[in-house]
Amino acid sequence: MALIRVNGHDLYYEIHGSGDPVLCMGGWGTYCHGGERNLARGLTDRYSVAIFDYRGIGQSEDTPGVPATTRMHADDAIALLDHLGWSEVHLIGLVGIGACVCQEIAIARPDLARSMVNMGSWAFVDDYLRDQLEMFRVMHRDSGFYAFQKLVCVLSFLPDYYNAHHSRLLGPDGGWKELNGRFETHSRLIDACLSHDVRGRLAEVGCPSFVIHAARDMVTSPRYTRAIEAGIPGAEGYLWQEVAHVVAGKEQKIRFCELLFDFLDRVENPVPDA
Repeated sequence: MALIRVNGHDLYYEIHGSGDPVLCMGGWGTYCHGGERNLARGLTDRYSVAIFDYRGIGQSEDTPGVPATTRMHADDAIALLDHLGWSEVHLIGLVGIGACVCQEIAIARPDLARSMVNMGSWAFVDDYLRDQLEMFRVMHRDSGFYAFQKLVCVLSFLPDYYNAHHSRLLGPDGGWKELNGRFETHSRLIDACLSHDVRGRLAEVGCPSFVIHAARDMVTSPRYTRAIEAGIPGAEGYLWQEVAHVVAGKEQKIRFCELLFDFLDRVENPVPDA
């Protein structure tokens, strides 16, 4: 819908729906340019939802000379929220880097964070996760985008869903399509993921927080998300036994909406202490 100049580059964003403000961020892609159909069903019926292209994705400019960090992306999001005049925003971060960026926003600008939802995230990168992320980089660089796409899809979806939908998940219109032909952008997003470390700062998150632990996630398993819940004072956690890295299929999407809206309703309508 619009381009704004923030932090030395042009940032593309869209607003969908009406109501109280929400910022939603995902992984190595975008909810913009038609991707808003992948937002939680009913979210834009209840809220004004801001989405944006990360640097180098879609219509947002990249800044190759600037070190890529999750704080850099958080500063872009903060600049967007300030531009919109929004405060007390529900921060929803899903499937990777978006959840990490939410953590940085909540720490840096408590006035902007009414609540935070995290799924598919981490507080820091250990050797196991580092080698997975580097494997994605090497696969994309040395074997091409489609080899990377197949690898990440195999790791991100449950086997039955992959078998039923692999022709849709793979190819030029498939998963992570925004990275096709943009290896340098992908590499910089990986750099940001690798450097993310909020272990000593999670206690500064003061907003109500909800962390979903995806029990069958082969990338960002509960071994990573439990540390987020433990580090944030008063955070809630939910162990979802049947979900992998990506929420996929009608039943899972309905269940995700139930979890999300139940949390947001409790944030907005707290039960008084007895």
